[in-house]
Amino acid sequence: MKRSADARTGDRPVVLRPVGEDNRAAILALELMPEQQGFVASNVDSLEEAGEDDEAIARAVVAAGRVVGFLMYSAPEDDDEAIIYRFMIDRREQGKGLGRAAVARVLEEIAQLGHIRRVSICYEPDNEAARRLYAGFGFVETELDEDGEMIAVLELSSK
Repeated sequence: MKRSADARTGDRPVVLRPVGEDNRAAILALELMPEQQGFVASNVDSLEEAGEDDEAIARAVVAAGRVVGFLMYSAPEDDDEAIIYRFMIDRREQGKGLGRAAVARVLEEIAQLGHIRRVSICYEPDNEAARRLYAGFGFVETELDEDGEMIAVLELSSK
């Protein structure tokens, strides 16, 4: 079987795991760089939101058996658009290709749902790292939302 270069970093496969009691503490221990603090909601807030929102799909980003990041998205069955609205990689794990691998994995997971044709993501306009990362996957910036965040959209290829 051919390995996906987008979802691996060297010999460290990146996988997404559902959030549960086995990884919740590790997700809560993840940290951002100080200059990234304002770019994404805290994992405490995100996990609380996931517990209250039936459409929230929360995932631990795992590499080499360790939780290295967190993401959350929604993909309602009655809609053809998924929205990735939380994504972070721990500050100690950044710069290793894990973010790129995690985005590749979540896009694979979303595409496998079958009903999604478009994926959107939003980020702070000043977050140049996010802008470059998502543009590398083909996300196209469309507009600022009501909170001043940039919305970027990726049209999934129909198969």
